[in-house]
Amino acid sequence: MTRHWISVVSREHVLIGVAGGFAMMNHGKLAPLKRLNPGDSLTYYSPKTAWPEGEPLKAFTATGTVGAAPPYGAEMPGGWTGNRIDIDWMTARETPIVNLTDRLEFTKGNWGMLARRSLFEISDADFRTIRAAMTGD
Repeated sequence: MTRHWISVVSREHVLIGVAGGFAMMNHGKLAPLKRLNPGDSLTYYSPKTAWPEGEPLKAFTATGTVGAAPPYGAEMPGGWTGNRIDIDWMTARETPIVNLTDRLEFTKGNWGMLARRSLFEISDADFRTIRAAMTGD
C-alpha cells in the first residue's frame, strides 16, 4: 500500500536533493528514511528559504516518488556523511501552504506539532490536493 509523506526541510536543502535525485532528512539521519518504501510519495514542506537563518517561506517545494533502492550513506560537502534515499522528483511549482490549508486534513488544529517531527504521514486526499496544486494535474 502506497503511503504519503511530508518532510520539513529548508528550500535551499530541497533544491540540492532535487538536483541530485535524492532526499535527506534530519541532517542525514537514517531513521526517517527507513520509514519510506519504494513507490511511496514524498513532498517537501519548507518553512524557510534556508536553515537556520533563512527568510520565512511556508511552501511545498518538491514532490516525488521513492525509488526502489534502500537508503544509503553519502559524503556531503564539508566532509561529513549522511544518509539519502533516491527520489524520482516530478516537475512541480512551489506552492504556498496558505493556498491549501482550508482543504487539507492535516492542517486542522495544531499541525505545527506534526512539522516538528520532520517526517509525517498524510492522507491520500491531502496528497492528491497538494500534488494537484504543485503539478497542475
